[in-house]
Amino acid sequence: MNIKRVRRISSEIKKVISSSIINSLKDPRIDKLNVSVTDVKVTNDLSFATVYIAVIGNDEKKEQTLEGLNKAKGFLKKQIGESIDLRHVPQLIFKIDETSEQSMHIENLIKSIHEENYNED
Repeated sequence: MNIKRVRRISSEIKKVISSSIINSLKDPRIDKLNVSVTDVKVTNDLSFATVYIAVIGNDEKKEQTLEGLNKAKGFLKKQIGESIDLRHVPQLIFKIDETSEQSMHIENLIKSIHEENYNED
């Protein structure tokens, strides 16, 4: 399949899911203020869409958010089907995106090394 089309569909799915989380989902496990969709990767055959979610909070909060999103898969697929003209809406797979936490950790390590070197001088 055309790579540009897959990217466009990924982008559209990201918009629909982000909007649905903010405006439509009512699951108390999903804290709308602390959840964001960071990326969506759709397979070339459009059968699966992996949705990467950033959640601010502890591991329990992340698990609760995943449970809520997995429970809402049917609703979200319906929203995608109504918003995007696709023959088949891909199966949704939700994963926690740890990249922001990893980058903050690396940044803190660099900062502490810099401070140690500065204090030695």
